[in-house]
Amino acid sequence: MATSSHLNWLIIRNNNAFLLKKRDVAKPFSTEPNNLASVSSFRYSGIVHKKTLGVVPTADKKGFTAVLKKGKYAQRPAKNTVRVDFKAGPRRSLKKLKNLLIGSKYRKDLTQAALRRASAVLRSQKPVPVKGKKAELAKGKKPE
Repeated sequence: MATSSHLNWLIIRNNNAFLLKKRDVAKPFSTEPNNLASVSSFRYSGIVHKKTLGVVPTADKKGFTAVLKKGKYAQRPAKNTVRVDFKAGPRRSLKKLKNLLIGSKYRKDLTQAALRRASAVLRSQKPVPVKGKKAELAKGKKPE
């Protein structure tokens, strides 16, 4: 028998393997998959909802992958998830993700959080600019 997502949340909200409680932090963190904000809350939970959304880096670290969970196949884990890779460059990839989520009307409440997470993933993949003496040595100039 299937239970509602609200009931499932009430059961697992204070005790689950993905809960990460810290001292002096009012809201505990969550390490569960498909949790866009990494916060333990009903809205972002990737466990209790039939439809969830996750954004992870691609295997080759050149873009991101949107992981969507289908509500139709809730009882069949093998057919449950769909992975869509976005590697067309940052602006175009973010636009494509937004069009995917808005066009299919897939969890409107998670659209902005998904764009933020995707942007953070893309930002983490950019090379860090070298400053100071190392930059001058790389360009061929002598430091004074």
